[in-house]
Amino acid sequence: MVHGMGHRLRQQAACLGISFILQTIALPTWAMDPLLTESSVSANPAAKLPGDGSASICHFGELANPLPLPDAVERALCNNPKTREAWANVKIQAAAVGIGRAAYLPQVSGDWQGIRDHSVDDVNGLPQFDSNYKSFIKTDSISASWVLYDFGGRKAALQNATSLLAAAQANQQAALETAFATIAKDYYAAQAAQGAFAAAQEVEQTANDSFQVATARVDKGVAPISDQLQAQTSYAEAVVSRTKAQGDWQTALGTLASDMDLDPSVPITLPAVGDGVAPDTEYSDSIADLIREAKRTHPSVMAAEAQVEAAEAKVKQTRAEGLPNVSFIAKYSQNNQPTSLQLGFPQFPASGHEWYLGVQVTIPIFEGFGRTYQIRQAEAQTELQRDTLDEVRQQVSLDVWTSYQALQTSTQNLGNSATLLDIAQRSYTAAQHRYQVGVGNILELLNAQSSLAGAKRQRIQALTDWRSARLQLAAKLGRLGMWKISRDSSSELN
Repeated sequence: MVHGMGHRLRQQAACLGISFILQTIALPTWAMDPLLTESSVSANPAAKLPGDGSASICHFGELANPLPLPDAVERALCNNPKTREAWANVKIQAAAVGIGRAAYLPQVSGDWQGIRDHSVDDVNGLPQFDSNYKSFIKTDSISASWVLYDFGGRKAALQNATSLLAAAQANQQAALETAFATIAKDYYAAQAAQGAFAAAQEVEQTANDSFQVATARVDKGVAPISDQLQAQTSYAEAVVSRTKAQGDWQTALGTLASDMDLDPSVPITLPAVGDGVAPDTEYSDSIADLIREAKRTHPSVMAAEAQVEAAEAKVKQTRAEGLPNVSFIAKYSQNNQPTSLQLGFPQFPASGHEWYLGVQVTIPIFEGFGRTYQIRQAEAQTELQRDTLDEVRQQVSLDVWTSYQALQTSTQNLGNSATLLDIAQRSYTAAQHRYQVGVGNILELLNAQSSLAGAKRQRIQALTDWRSARLQLAAKLGRLGMWKISRDSSSELN
Protein backbone atom coordinates (compact mmCIF):
# COMPACT_ATOMS: atom_id res chain seq x y z
CA MET A 1 0.00 0.00 0.00
CA VAL A 2 2.81 2.39 0.89
CA HIS A 3 4.72 1.44 -2.25
CA GLY A 4 1.62 2.14 -4.44
CA MET A 5 1.02 5.54 -2.82
CA GLY A 6 4.67 6.51 -3.34
CA HIS A 7 4.43 5.54 -7.01
CA ARG A 8 1.36 7.77 -7.50
CA LEU A 9 3.06 10.69 -5.75
CA ARG A 10 6.08 10.33 -8.01
CA GLN A 11 3.88 10.35 -11.10
CA GLN A 12 2.07 13.47 -9.91
CA ALA A 13 5.35 15.24 -9.12
CA ALA A 14 6.71 14.36 -12.55
CA CYS A 15 3.57 15.68 -14.27
CA LEU A 16 3.71 18.93 -12.29
CA GLY A 17 7.39 19.41 -13.10
CA ILE A 18 6.85 18.83 -16.83
CA SER A 19 3.85 21.20 -16.84
CA PHE A 20 5.85 23.92 -15.07
CA ILE A 21 8.75 23.62 -17.54
CA LEU A 22 6.45 23.76 -20.57
CA GLN A 23 4.63 26.82 -19.22
CA THR A 24 7.93 28.58 -18.51
CA ILE A 25 9.15 27.94 -22.05
CA ALA A 26 5.88 28.94 -23.73
CA LEU A 27 5.17 32.18 -21.85
CA PRO A 28 6.81 35.51 -22.70
CA THR A 29 9.65 36.70 -20.46
CA TRP A 30 7.53 39.01 -18.25
CA ALA A 31 4.24 37.13 -18.52
CA MET A 32 5.06 34.84 -15.60
CA ASP A 33 5.86 36.66 -12.37
CA PRO A 34 5.19 34.33 -9.40
CA LEU A 35 7.32 36.41 -7.00
CA LEU A 36 5.58 39.70 -7.85
CA THR A 37 8.41 41.86 -9.17
CA GLU A 38 6.79 43.12 -12.37
CA SER A 39 4.91 45.89 -10.56
CA SER A 40 8.26 47.58 -9.93
CA VAL A 41 8.88 48.03 -13.66
CA SER A 42 7.15 50.75 -15.66
CA ALA A 43 5.23 49.85 -18.80
CA ASN A 44 7.57 51.88 -20.99
CA PRO A 45 10.68 54.07 -20.62
CA ALA A 46 8.66 57.23 -19.85
CA ALA A 47 5.78 55.93 -17.74
CA LYS A 48 7.43 56.87 -14.43
CA LEU A 49 7.33 60.57 -15.29
CA PRO A 50 5.74 62.58 -12.42
CA GLY A 51 2.10 63.26 -13.05
CA ASP A 52 1.83 60.65 -15.81
CA GLY A 53 1.77 56.94 -15.08
CA SER A 54 -0.08 56.09 -18.25
CA ALA A 55 0.98 53.03 -20.17
CA SER A 56 -0.61 54.43 -23.34
CA ILE A 57 2.23 56.80 -24.14
CA CYS A 58 5.16 55.97 -26.44
CA HIS A 59 2.82 55.25 -29.36
CA PHE A 60 3.45 57.76 -32.12
CA GLY A 61 1.98 58.76 -35.45
CA GLU A 62 2.95 61.63 -37.71
CA LEU A 63 4.52 64.74 -36.21
CA ALA A 64 1.97 67.37 -35.23
CA ASN A 65 2.06 70.62 -37.19
CA PRO A 66 2.97 72.74 -35.35
CA LEU A 67 4.74 70.46 -32.87
CA PRO A 68 3.75 71.20 -29.24
CA LEU A 69 6.30 70.84 -26.46
CA PRO A 70 4.53 67.91 -24.71
CA ASP A 71 4.71 65.84 -27.91
CA ALA A 72 8.40 66.59 -28.34
CA VAL A 73 9.09 65.67 -24.71
CA GLU A 74 7.17 62.40 -24.95
CA ARG A 75 9.02 61.33 -28.07
CA ALA A 76 12.37 62.21 -26.51
CA LEU A 77 11.68 60.36 -23.25
CA CYS A 78 10.45 57.23 -25.01
CA ASN A 79 13.26 57.07 -27.58
CA ASN A 80 16.24 58.51 -25.70
CA PRO A 81 18.95 55.81 -25.26
CA LYS A 82 19.66 57.00 -21.70
CA THR A 83 16.04 56.62 -20.58
CA ARG A 84 15.83 53.19 -22.23
CA GLU A 85 19.06 52.12 -20.51
CA ALA A 86 17.67 53.27 -17.16
CA TRP A 87 14.45 51.35 -17.85
CA ALA A 88 16.41 48.19 -18.69
CA ASN A 89 18.42 48.57 -15.47
CA VAL A 90 15.18 48.66 -13.46
CA LYS A 91 14.19 45.37 -15.11
CA ILE A 92 17.56 43.88 -14.18
CA GLN A 93 17.26 44.93 -10.54
CA ALA A 94 13.62 43.80 -10.34
CA ALA A 95 14.76 40.36 -11.48
CA ALA A 96 17.47 40.47 -8.80
CA VAL A 97 14.76 41.07 -6.19
CA GLY A 98 12.98 37.99 -7.53
CA ILE A 99 16.20 36.01 -7.10
CA GLY A 100 16.47 37.26 -3.52
CA ARG A 101 12.91 36.18 -2.77
CA ALA A 102 13.46 32.81 -4.43
CA ALA A 103 16.21 32.04 -1.91
CA TYR A 104 13.50 31.58 0.75
CA LEU A 105 11.82 28.79 -1.22
CA PRO A 106 12.86 25.12 -1.40
CA GLN A 107 14.95 23.92 -4.32
CA VAL A 108 13.64 20.78 -6.06
CA SER A 109 15.44 18.95 -8.86
CA GLY A 110 14.78 15.76 -10.79
CA ASP A 111 17.14 13.41 -12.60
CA TRP A 112 16.49 10.65 -15.11
CA GLN A 113 19.04 8.39 -16.74
CA GLY A 114 18.50 5.65 -19.33
CA ILE A 115 21.31 3.25 -20.36
CA ARG A 116 21.35 0.48 -22.98
CA ASP A 117 23.69 -2.10 -21.40
CA HIS A 118 25.33 -5.03 -23.19
CA SER A 119 27.51 -7.09 -20.86
CA VAL A 120 29.64 -10.06 -22.14
CA ASP A 121 31.84 -12.25 -19.91
CA ASP A 122 34.04 -15.07 -21.36
CA VAL A 123 35.60 -17.34 -18.74
CA ASN A 124 38.67 -19.10 -20.15
CA GLY A 125 38.38 -22.87 -19.96
CA LEU A 126 34.98 -22.76 -18.32
CA PRO A 127 32.46 -21.90 -21.00
CA GLN A 128 29.58 -22.89 -18.77
CA PHE A 129 30.24 -19.71 -16.84
CA ASP A 130 30.17 -17.42 -19.89
CA SER A 131 27.47 -14.76 -19.99
CA ASN A 132 25.96 -12.42 -22.57
CA TYR A 133 23.28 -10.09 -21.30
CA LYS A 134 21.52 -7.12 -22.86
CA SER A 135 19.37 -4.81 -20.79
CA PHE A 136 17.96 -1.29 -20.62
CA ILE A 137 18.64 0.25 -17.23
CA LYS A 138 16.92 3.42 -16.09
CA THR A 139 17.33 5.44 -12.93
CA ASP A 140 15.18 8.36 -11.83
CA SER A 141 15.35 10.45 -8.73
CA ILE A 142 13.97 13.62 -7.19
CA SER A 143 15.72 15.63 -4.50
CA ALA A 144 14.88 18.70 -2.47
CA SER A 145 16.75 21.09 -0.23
CA TRP A 146 15.48 24.01 1.81
CA VAL A 147 17.66 26.42 3.76
CA LEU A 148 16.04 26.80 7.16
CA TYR A 149 18.45 29.21 8.83
CA ASP A 150 21.51 31.09 7.58
CA PHE A 151 22.19 33.86 10.13
CA GLY A 152 20.49 36.53 8.00
CA GLY A 153 22.33 35.94 4.74
CA ARG A 154 19.19 35.68 2.60
CA LYS A 155 17.60 38.64 4.34
CA ALA A 156 20.64 40.80 3.70
CA ALA A 157 20.82 39.66 0.06
CA LEU A 158 17.17 40.53 -0.46
CA GLN A 159 17.66 43.89 1.25
CA ASN A 160 20.64 44.57 -1.02
CA ALA A 161 18.60 43.72 -4.12
CA THR A 162 15.64 45.79 -2.93
CA SER A 163 17.85 48.81 -2.28
CA LEU A 164 19.50 48.46 -5.69
CA LEU A 165 16.04 48.31 -7.25
CA ALA A 166 15.10 51.52 -5.45
CA ALA A 167 18.33 53.08 -6.71
CA ALA A 168 17.57 51.95 -10.26
CA GLN A 169 14.07 53.42 -10.06
CA ALA A 170 15.46 56.71 -8.77
CA ASN A 171 18.10 56.69 -11.50
CA GLN A 172 15.37 56.12 -14.06
CA GLN A 173 13.56 59.15 -12.71
CA ALA A 174 16.78 61.16 -12.79
CA ALA A 175 17.39 60.09 -16.39
CA LEU A 176 13.87 61.21 -17.28
CA GLU A 177 14.41 64.54 -15.56
CA THR A 178 17.69 65.09 -17.42
CA ALA A 179 16.24 64.11 -20.79
CA PHE A 180 13.16 66.22 -20.04
CA ALA A 181 15.25 69.30 -19.33
CA THR A 182 17.42 68.73 -22.40
CA ILE A 183 14.55 68.40 -24.85
CA ALA A 184 12.75 71.40 -23.32
CA LYS A 185 15.92 73.48 -23.59
CA ASP A 186 16.48 72.46 -27.20
CA TYR A 187 12.81 73.02 -28.03
CA TYR A 188 12.91 76.57 -26.68
CA ALA A 189 16.26 77.15 -28.40
CA ALA A 190 14.68 76.12 -31.70
CA GLN A 191 11.72 78.39 -30.98
CA ALA A 192 14.11 81.25 -30.24
CA ALA A 193 16.01 80.57 -33.46
CA GLN A 194 12.74 80.53 -35.36
CA GLY A 195 11.73 83.82 -33.73
CA ALA A 196 15.16 85.30 -34.47
CA PHE A 197 14.81 84.32 -38.11
CA ALA A 198 11.38 85.95 -38.28
CA ALA A 199 12.79 89.07 -36.63
CA ALA A 200 15.71 89.07 -39.08
CA GLN A 201 13.25 88.98 -41.95
CA GLU A 202 11.42 91.96 -40.47
CA VAL A 203 14.73 93.80 -40.01
CA GLU A 204 15.65 93.02 -43.60
CA GLN A 205 12.33 94.44 -44.78
CA THR A 206 12.79 97.53 -42.60
CA ALA A 207 16.32 98.03 -43.92
CA ASN A 208 15.01 97.69 -47.46
CA ASP A 209 12.32 100.29 -46.73
CA SER A 210 14.98 102.68 -45.42
CA PHE A 211 17.10 102.03 -48.51
CA GLN A 212 14.14 102.80 -50.77
CA VAL A 213 13.39 106.02 -48.88
CA ALA A 214 17.01 107.12 -49.09
CA THR A 215 17.12 106.27 -52.80
CA ALA A 216 13.99 108.33 -53.44
CA ARG A 217 15.46 111.32 -51.59
CA VAL A 218 18.71 111.05 -53.52
CA ASP A 219 16.82 110.82 -56.81
CA LYS A 220 14.96 114.00 -55.89
CA GLY A 221 18.24 115.72 -55.09
CA VAL A 222 17.35 116.41 -51.46
CA ALA A 223 19.86 113.98 -49.95
CA PRO A 224 23.51 113.18 -50.74
CA ILE A 225 24.49 109.89 -52.39
CA SER A 226 26.18 108.88 -49.13
CA ASP A 227 22.70 108.44 -47.55
CA GLN A 228 21.78 105.93 -50.21
CA LEU A 229 25.08 104.05 -49.84
CA GLN A 230 24.81 103.87 -46.05
CA ALA A 231 21.23 102.65 -46.27
CA GLN A 232 22.25 100.10 -48.90
CA THR A 233 25.09 98.90 -46.65
CA SER A 234 22.66 98.49 -43.77
CA TYR A 235 20.32 96.53 -46.04
CA ALA A 236 23.16 94.24 -47.16
CA GLU A 237 24.11 93.61 -43.52
CA ALA A 238 20.48 92.74 -42.77
CA VAL A 239 20.50 90.19 -45.61
CA VAL A 240 23.66 88.58 -44.17
CA SER A 241 22.09 88.48 -40.68
CA ARG A 242 18.89 86.96 -42.04
CA THR A 243 20.86 84.25 -43.87
CA LYS A 244 22.80 83.39 -40.72
CA ALA A 245 19.61 83.36 -38.63
CA GLN A 246 18.05 80.95 -41.10
CA GLY A 247 21.07 78.62 -40.80
CA ASP A 248 20.95 78.79 -36.99
CA TRP A 249 17.25 77.97 -37.09
CA GLN A 250 17.77 74.88 -39.25
CA THR A 251 20.61 73.73 -37.00
CA ALA A 252 18.40 74.09 -33.93
CA LEU A 253 15.62 72.12 -35.64
CA GLY A 254 18.07 69.34 -36.47
CA THR A 255 19.18 69.17 -32.83
CA LEU A 256 15.55 68.98 -31.72
CA ALA A 257 14.84 66.18 -34.21
CA SER A 258 17.88 64.25 -32.98
CA ASP A 259 16.62 64.56 -29.38
CA MET A 260 13.44 62.80 -30.53
CA ASP A 261 15.50 60.08 -32.27
CA LEU A 262 14.44 61.38 -35.68
CA ASP A 263 16.54 62.14 -38.72
CA PRO A 264 17.79 65.78 -38.54
CA SER A 265 16.33 66.38 -41.99
CA VAL A 266 12.76 65.66 -40.86
CA PRO A 267 10.72 68.85 -41.36
CA ILE A 268 9.49 70.32 -38.07
CA THR A 269 7.20 73.30 -37.56
CA LEU A 270 7.06 74.99 -34.17
CA PRO A 271 4.49 77.45 -32.80
CA ALA A 272 5.50 81.10 -32.66
CA VAL A 273 7.21 82.30 -29.49
CA GLY A 274 4.37 84.66 -28.62
CA ASP A 275 4.22 86.99 -25.67
CA GLY A 276 1.60 85.50 -23.28
CA VAL A 277 4.04 85.15 -20.38
CA ALA A 278 2.96 86.02 -16.86
CA PRO A 279 5.56 85.36 -14.15
CA ASP A 280 4.05 83.30 -11.33
CA THR A 281 4.96 82.66 -7.71
CA GLU A 282 5.57 78.94 -8.03
CA TYR A 283 9.18 79.33 -6.89
CA SER A 284 8.59 82.09 -4.38
CA ASP A 285 10.08 79.98 -1.56
CA SER A 286 13.45 81.08 -0.26
CA ILE A 287 16.43 79.61 -2.03
CA ALA A 288 17.49 77.93 1.22
CA ASP A 289 14.14 76.09 1.39
CA LEU A 290 14.40 75.02 -2.24
CA ILE A 291 17.92 73.69 -1.75
CA ARG A 292 16.89 71.84 1.39
CA GLU A 293 13.96 70.23 -0.41
CA ALA A 294 16.11 69.22 -3.40
CA LYS A 295 18.72 67.60 -1.14
CA ARG A 296 15.93 65.51 0.34
CA THR A 297 13.75 64.60 -2.66
CA HIS A 298 15.81 64.88 -5.85
CA PRO A 299 15.96 61.53 -7.71
CA SER A 300 19.76 61.53 -7.87
CA VAL A 301 19.94 61.98 -4.09
CA MET A 302 17.40 59.23 -3.52
CA ALA A 303 19.38 56.95 -5.83
CA ALA A 304 22.61 57.66 -3.91
CA GLU A 305 20.85 57.00 -0.59
CA ALA A 306 19.56 53.68 -1.89
CA GLN A 307 23.08 52.77 -3.03
CA VAL A 308 24.34 53.39 0.52
CA GLU A 309 21.62 51.11 1.93
CA ALA A 310 22.49 48.44 -0.65
CA ALA A 311 26.18 48.63 0.28
CA GLU A 312 25.38 48.30 3.98
CA ALA A 313 23.22 45.25 3.24
CA LYS A 314 26.05 43.78 1.18
CA VAL A 315 28.34 43.95 4.22
CA LYS A 316 25.78 41.99 6.28
CA GLN A 317 25.32 39.48 3.46
CA THR A 318 29.07 38.91 3.09
CA ARG A 319 29.47 38.32 6.84
CA ALA A 320 26.49 35.93 6.94
CA GLU A 321 27.81 33.88 4.03
CA GLY A 322 30.82 32.99 6.21
CA LEU A 323 28.60 31.59 8.98
CA PRO A 324 26.95 28.14 9.24
CA ASN A 325 23.60 27.43 7.64
CA VAL A 326 21.02 24.76 8.33
CA SER A 327 19.10 23.08 5.49
CA PHE A 328 16.42 20.45 5.16
CA ILE A 329 17.31 17.83 2.53
CA ALA A 330 15.33 14.99 0.98
CA LYS A 331 15.76 12.56 -1.90
CA TYR A 332 13.93 9.64 -3.50
CA SER A 333 15.38 7.47 -6.28
CA GLN A 334 14.48 4.25 -8.04
CA ASN A 335 16.07 2.02 -10.69
CA ASN A 336 15.57 -1.25 -12.53
CA GLN A 337 19.19 -2.49 -12.28
CA PRO A 338 19.20 -6.29 -12.92
CA THR A 339 20.85 -8.51 -10.32
CA SER A 340 22.68 -11.80 -10.31
CA LEU A 341 23.22 -14.16 -7.44
CA GLN A 342 26.89 -14.69 -8.30
CA LEU A 343 29.31 -15.02 -11.19
CA GLY A 344 28.06 -17.41 -13.80
CA PHE A 345 24.46 -17.19 -12.75
CA PRO A 346 22.04 -15.44 -15.08
CA GLN A 347 20.84 -11.89 -14.33
CA PHE A 348 17.34 -11.48 -13.11
CA PRO A 349 15.07 -8.42 -13.54
CA ALA A 350 15.00 -6.38 -10.38
CA SER A 351 14.10 -2.93 -9.10
CA GLY A 352 15.33 -0.86 -6.23
CA HIS A 353 14.50 2.37 -4.55
CA GLU A 354 16.05 4.63 -1.94
CA TRP A 355 14.88 7.64 0.02
CA TYR A 356 16.10 9.82 2.80
CA LEU A 357 15.08 12.85 4.83
CA GLY A 358 17.42 14.84 6.96
CA VAL A 359 18.95 18.05 8.19
CA GLN A 360 22.25 19.31 6.85
CA VAL A 361 24.50 21.75 8.68
CA THR A 362 27.19 23.47 6.61
CA ILE A 363 29.97 25.13 8.58
CA PRO A 364 32.65 27.13 6.72
CA ILE A 365 35.83 26.36 8.65
CA PHE A 366 38.64 27.93 6.64
CA GLU A 367 38.37 29.94 3.44
CA GLY A 368 41.94 31.11 3.14
CA PHE A 369 41.12 34.48 4.75
CA GLY A 370 39.13 35.36 1.62
CA ARG A 371 36.05 36.18 3.68
CA THR A 372 38.01 38.74 5.71
CA TYR A 373 38.95 40.68 2.61
CA GLN A 374 35.51 40.34 1.08
CA ILE A 375 34.09 42.02 4.18
CA ARG A 376 36.73 44.74 4.02
CA GLN A 377 35.91 45.30 0.36
CA ALA A 378 32.18 45.59 1.13
CA GLU A 379 32.85 48.05 3.97
CA ALA A 380 35.06 50.17 1.72
CA GLN A 381 32.32 50.13 -0.93
CA THR A 382 29.89 51.42 1.69
CA GLU A 383 32.29 54.23 2.57
CA LEU A 384 32.58 55.10 -1.12
CA GLN A 385 28.80 55.23 -1.52
CA ARG A 386 28.50 57.55 1.49
CA ASP A 387 31.07 59.90 -0.04
CA THR A 388 29.21 59.74 -3.35
CA LEU A 389 25.98 60.67 -1.56
CA ASP A 390 27.66 63.76 -0.07
CA GLU A 391 28.97 64.71 -3.52
CA VAL A 392 25.51 64.32 -5.09
CA ARG A 393 23.90 66.47 -2.42
CA GLN A 394 26.55 69.14 -2.93
CA GLN A 395 26.03 69.11 -6.71
CA VAL A 396 22.24 69.30 -6.33
CA SER A 397 22.62 72.32 -4.05
CA LEU A 398 24.83 74.10 -6.58
CA ASP A 399 22.52 73.23 -9.49
CA VAL A 400 19.48 74.57 -7.66
CA TRP A 401 21.33 77.77 -6.70
CA THR A 402 22.53 78.37 -10.28
CA SER A 403 19.13 77.63 -11.82
CA TYR A 404 17.34 79.79 -9.29
CA GLN A 405 19.56 82.78 -10.06
CA ALA A 406 19.08 82.21 -13.80
CA LEU A 407 15.31 82.23 -13.29
CA GLN A 408 15.44 85.44 -11.24
CA THR A 409 17.49 87.11 -13.96
CA SER A 410 15.20 85.87 -16.74
CA THR A 411 12.11 87.01 -14.85
CA GLN A 412 13.49 90.53 -14.45
CA ASN A 413 14.52 90.67 -18.09
CA LEU A 414 10.97 89.90 -19.21
CA GLY A 415 9.90 93.38 -18.17
CA ASN A 416 13.18 94.97 -19.21
CA SER A 417 13.01 93.54 -22.73
CA ALA A 418 9.38 94.60 -23.15
CA THR A 419 10.26 98.16 -22.16
CA LEU A 420 13.30 98.17 -24.46
CA LEU A 421 11.25 96.94 -27.43
CA ASP A 422 8.56 99.56 -26.88
CA ILE A 423 11.11 102.39 -26.70
CA ALA A 424 13.05 101.12 -29.73
CA GLN A 425 9.86 100.83 -31.77
CA ARG A 426 8.80 104.39 -30.96
CA SER A 427 12.33 105.68 -31.59
CA TYR A 428 12.47 104.06 -35.01
CA THR A 429 9.02 105.39 -35.96
CA ALA A 430 10.09 108.91 -34.98
CA ALA A 431 13.43 108.69 -36.80
CA GLN A 432 11.77 107.35 -39.93
CA HIS A 433 9.24 110.17 -39.92
CA ARG A 434 11.95 112.78 -39.32
CA TYR A 435 14.04 111.46 -42.20
CA GLN A 436 11.08 111.31 -44.59
CA VAL A 437 10.20 114.97 -43.97
CA GLY A 438 13.85 116.01 -44.26
CA VAL A 439 14.49 116.91 -40.61
CA GLY A 440 16.53 113.89 -39.53
CA ASN A 441 19.63 112.39 -41.10
CA ILE A 442 20.39 108.88 -42.33
CA LEU A 443 22.62 108.03 -39.37
CA GLU A 444 19.79 108.73 -36.95
CA LEU A 445 17.48 106.48 -38.96
CA LEU A 446 20.00 103.64 -39.26
CA ASN A 447 20.90 103.79 -35.58
CA ALA A 448 17.21 103.61 -34.63
CA GLN A 449 16.76 100.75 -37.09
CA SER A 450 19.70 98.84 -35.56
CA SER A 451 18.40 99.44 -32.02
CA LEU A 452 14.97 98.12 -33.02
CA ALA A 453 16.49 94.96 -34.51
CA GLY A 454 18.49 94.35 -31.32
CA ALA A 455 15.44 94.95 -29.13
CA LYS A 456 13.40 92.39 -31.09
CA ARG A 457 16.12 89.80 -30.73
CA GLN A 458 16.46 90.47 -27.01
CA ARG A 459 12.71 90.20 -26.50
CA ILE A 460 12.55 86.83 -28.22
CA GLN A 461 15.55 85.59 -26.24
CA ALA A 462 14.07 86.87 -22.95
CA LEU A 463 10.82 84.99 -23.56
CA THR A 464 12.55 81.70 -24.37
CA ASP A 465 15.15 82.14 -21.60
CA TRP A 466 12.40 82.57 -18.99
CA ARG A 467 10.48 79.48 -20.14
CA SER A 468 13.66 77.42 -20.26
CA ALA A 469 14.86 78.70 -16.88
CA ARG A 470 11.60 77.66 -15.21
CA LEU A 471 11.90 74.10 -16.52
CA GLN A 472 15.62 73.94 -15.73
CA LEU A 473 14.93 74.88 -12.11
CA ALA A 474 12.06 72.41 -11.96
CA ALA A 475 14.45 69.73 -13.23
CA LYS A 476 17.06 70.56 -10.60
CA LEU A 477 14.35 70.36 -7.93
CA GLY A 478 12.99 67.09 -9.31
CA ARG A 479 9.54 68.60 -9.95
CA LEU A 480 9.18 68.10 -13.69
CA GLY A 481 6.07 66.46 -15.11
CA MET A 482 4.00 66.26 -18.30
CA TRP A 483 1.24 68.14 -16.50
CA LYS A 484 3.58 71.11 -16.06
CA ILE A 485 4.59 71.55 -19.68
CA SER A 486 1.05 70.84 -20.85
CA ARG A 487 -0.16 73.70 -18.67
CA ASP A 488 2.71 75.94 -19.68
CA SER A 489 2.25 75.22 -23.36
CA SER A 490 -1.45 75.95 -23.31
CA SER A 491 -1.02 79.20 -21.43
CA GLU A 492 2.15 80.57 -22.99
CA LEU A 493 2.31 79.47 -26.59
CA ASN A 494 -0.82 81.11 -27.87
